[in-house]
Amino acid sequence: MMKVPGSRMPGLRAKKVADLPGVTAVARVDRRTKRLTKRLQPGEIAIIDHVDVDRVSAEALVACGVAAVVNVAAGISGRYPNLGPQILVEAGVTFVDNATPELFERVQDGDVVRLHEGVVYLDDELAGKGDEQTAEAVDAAMAEARAGLAVQIEAFAVNTMEYVRGEGKLLIDGVGVPDIRTPMEGRHALIVVRGYHYKEDIATLRPYLREYRPVLIGVDGGADALLEAGYLPDVIVGDFDSVSTKALTCGAELVVHAYRDGRAPGLERVHQLGREAVLFPATGTSEDIAMLLADDKGAELIVAVGTHGTLEEFLDKGRSGMASTFLTRLRVGSKLIDAKGVSRLYRSRISTPQLLLLVITALITMGVALFLSPLGQTWLNGLQDVWNAFIFWLVGLFS
Repeated sequence: MMKVPGSRMPGLRAKKVADLPGVTAVARVDRRTKRLTKRLQPGEIAIIDHVDVDRVSAEALVACGVAAVVNVAAGISGRYPNLGPQILVEAGVTFVDNATPELFERVQDGDVVRLHEGVVYLDDELAGKGDEQTAEAVDAAMAEARAGLAVQIEAFAVNTMEYVRGEGKLLIDGVGVPDIRTPMEGRHALIVVRGYHYKEDIATLRPYLREYRPVLIGVDGGADALLEAGYLPDVIVGDFDSVSTKALTCGAELVVHAYRDGRAPGLERVHQLGREAVLFPATGTSEDIAMLLADDKGAELIVAVGTHGTLEEFLDKGRSGMASTFLTRLRVGSKLIDAKGVSRLYRSRISTPQLLLLVITALITMGVALFLSPLGQTWLNGLQDVWNAFIFWLVGLFS
């Protein structure tokens, strides 16, 4: 009997468990959801520790083809109406919330587990349990979270003032923005974050990218998104916890997002790869400092892919990062445009039908000119003689 790869469970036991009700699959365990999705395979069970599962994380889990998600934290804490649980349930993924925290001790990555009605079994023994969420339960929790939005808006206002006090010089005067070697003066800059519908946005921008050749800035995993789409990033910005080694060694200029006290956890990884990087100390998000960097270096237009722009997206991002992103957008607002707006407003100056019509018109014009001009008549007579000679030779082969 074949064993399930990476499992502590013997093959015979795995078969018996597979015959029981519920979902039986390999478990992948990680407290960081975005790190887990890099190795999650279709049909597996994800065990996570994620308070307020956000939309980006949920979409990444669904894209991996996960069979079930077991969360040892509160998927909807009630602080704000986060979108992740709703996306998981609507995609048909079994979602168990508020599960036993000891799951991270009892289940190892690669174990085969069985999930049935919110209970996780390992080797026929109960390893943990939680609350299996239905669409109705998620809707009710979302409605309750929306009722507390006023409190979150008030907290947002307080957080905004704190950010202005701490980063006013950077935000208003650009004090602290580092020098980089990539020229941006007078050019367009495309900032890619692996966020909302980033793949679709990049695909719709292909005509724009061909014509304007903007500076390509990848924010952490956004650099991998550019590589996957066939583009080489010019600059990579972030703390480098969710970007591949391939991206970091592709030749792009690296800008490490550091804390205000100078600590930069991502710098160690850069040095291990034999690369050099520029430090950018700031309390905002990597998405924010990428925009501030492009603005300070003279970018004429900043096109954002996968970033946060609406109230719903600000809330889904979480309260701690809302103020910096909101104020950064106000700072660069005269230059900033969302990728969806570019795809709707921009059209290539010469479309494919127009180009075909131009070619056909040119061919017709050339044909008329040859037919009417004396030189054209001479060429046509010569072509007719060549054609007749070819036919005479072809007939001679069979006579």
